[in-house]
Amino acid sequence: MTLGLVALAARAETYVEGQHYKTLPAQIPVRDASKIEVVELFWYGCPHCYKFDPLVNAWKKSLPEDVSFFRSPAAFNKIWKAHAQAFYTAEALDVSEKMHQPLFDALARDHQSINSEDDLAKFFAEYGVEEAQFKKAYNSFSVKSKVEQAASRALSARATGVPALVVNGKYRIDAIRGGTYEDMLKVADFLIDKERQAKGS
Repeated sequence: MTLGLVALAARAETYVEGQHYKTLPAQIPVRDASKIEVVELFWYGCPHCYKFDPLVNAWKKSLPEDVSFFRSPAAFNKIWKAHAQAFYTAEALDVSEKMHQPLFDALARDHQSINSEDDLAKFFAEYGVEEAQFKKAYNSFSVKSKVEQAASRALSARATGVPALVVNGKYRIDAIRGGTYEDMLKVADFLIDKERQAKGS
């Protein structure tokens, strides 16, 4: 048994399917099959996601090259859908880095009521995005399609809350099973190792 398999076996005793993570009934398609994909399901208004975010940001910086990470906003209702649309609008306008933290601060920390297209357009304008430019992107086919894809992704992951992590379209980790936020990331590391061994790399 190689060192990697020994480590995997040792960690397998700690993280148990059904207890620390859930195997999905059907695999969700991944964006790049050559990599091990980790997706974070979140909502800008979620205080738990807000606390989890800095830990995820630090963790993703240390991920090896064979792992890809991206965020997928959950869209469980009309307000969440508007915020998901804002997330993809920021992406379309290439202002994701500028808008990510302010949106989290305003919605999860400060509990501001920024739930409509007009509210969001005015909020983005405070950070240098023209309202007309925002609304054009917000209502674009591309952005709306990505919101629908994100909603479908969360549904396929059988997610009932956020934050949650989906590893390689096969496993879901949430706070109920994963434990603390730090533990959720440790379970993700374990599942990444599991997938890496399955790939034979």
